Amino acid sequence: MFPALKDLDANQSPQHKVIRSVFEDANNYMKSGTQLLAVIEKLEEAINFHDFTTRASLGDVYEQMLNDLRSAGNAGEFYTPRAITQFMVDRINPRLDKRETVLDPACGTGGFLTAAIDYFRHQITDKSGTQDQRAIETLIHGIEKKQLPHLLCTTNMLLHGIDVPSQIEHKNTLAIGWNEWNNNDKVACVITNPPFGGYEDDGVGSDYPSDLKTRETADMFMALIIKKLLKQQGRAAVVLPDGFLFGDGIKAALKKLLLRDCKLHTIVRLPKGVFAPYTTIKTNLLFFTKGNIADDGSEPFQTDTIWYYEHPYPAGYKSYSKTKPIRFDEFAPEIAWWGSEDNDFADRVEHEFAWKVDFKTKREQAEAAAEPHWQRAEQLNNQAANLDNQAKDLAKSLIGSTDSHYREQINAQIAALREQAEPLRLQARDAQAAGDRLYWPIFNLDSKNPQRPGTRKPRPRFIAGKI
Repeated sequence: MFPALKDLDANQSPQHKVIRSVFEDANNYMKSGTQLLAVIEKLEEAINFHDFTTRASLGDVYEQMLNDLRSAGNAGEFYTPRAITQFMVDRINPRLDKRETVLDPACGTGGFLTAAIDYFRHQITDKSGTQDQRAIETLIHGIEKKQLPHLLCTTNMLLHGIDVPSQIEHKNTLAIGWNEWNNNDKVACVITNPPFGGYEDDGVGSDYPSDLKTRETADMFMALIIKKLLKQQGRAAVVLPDGFLFGDGIKAALKKLLLRDCKLHTIVRLPKGVFAPYTTIKTNLLFFTKGNIADDGSEPFQTDTIWYYEHPYPAGYKSYSKTKPIRFDEFAPEIAWWGSEDNDFADRVEHEFAWKVDFKTKREQAEAAAEPHWQRAEQLNNQAANLDNQAKDLAKSLIGSTDSHYREQINAQIAALREQAEPLRLQARDAQAAGDRLYWPIFNLDSKNPQRPGTRKPRPRFIAGKI
């Protein structure tokens, strides 16, 4: 049976494509075909898979199983706590009536996608037509590199009412050539928890722009999201570790790109333990909107103000654990505080857990301080380049000359010019570095809570049913 399923013609129908993609890397570890058949018959006899209510309940059970398995070998490395997926989808607010596509380019077992399905379904009313229900299936897109999470994600989609989850692709998002992406691939909403701390194989991402070229997975995903996956005014929510916020080098270049091309309006800072036992690294939820391209071709910064919200532990907690995971109702204060992007979050206020950073002022001050050094570096480089050009012109004059005395004079002049150019280049490098030291620190987004009291008061209680 397995060989036959692996060799199905994927072009025959969407169902054939889904089945083949699920089984092409799968192995059968059940030695007895008779026992396998008996298991399938028992499941078919006990469960009505055609009943939507039953399948919805199975979907909840299945997600709980994924949660329980997160500390059991490979299954655990793909699970994002349901409270996080639900909160991020809720804040991105994908609209069914606007037919906004949701993409997770590193979808794992499909936690963000199932949260998006539930969010879409809550928008269906008695006045909604059957086309709204059918539209949900076309608005959910996921890409997963590894076979096991892809299999689990496909199963998750089936149990959440997506009868033919052909939009869940089994491939490496990062292995797609930079120039192979086009405008048809851009979506309204990207919600993801890209794998961080890992590195892609040699050759993957080799055609990325030189200033964004890296092999670190999370950084590569961020470059793709900003430049290739989000359409103009598209919205994104991404889980990233603290290292991205304070990192320099390629990370600083990525953050400059993010703040220039997108409006990074909110960073929710999570405490340790949210993703335990997968990782104890502190993580953050970044929310941003892709800006419009300027008519004059300029590239103004889209981000002026960055709001931070430090998510505290509930009263009585010192950490999260498998038995005490983070809960969606803990995000009630963030949701009540959030406001609307339509008025540029004018209703937000700073308080014990929320503060803002005036990035526009920081950037303008840094640019003003760095500009004289950069101008000096440019002047020195131009002077050095002028001397180099004089040396090249003199070298050309030697072509065809056999006069040894003349050649000796010209070579001496060339050496003198090059000797003058070298210290100019060194001075230019120092001037450039002096300007960079004043400018690039503004892209350290690891802002600490200035409102944090010496002794934190317990956070107010919120009843889940009141959210």
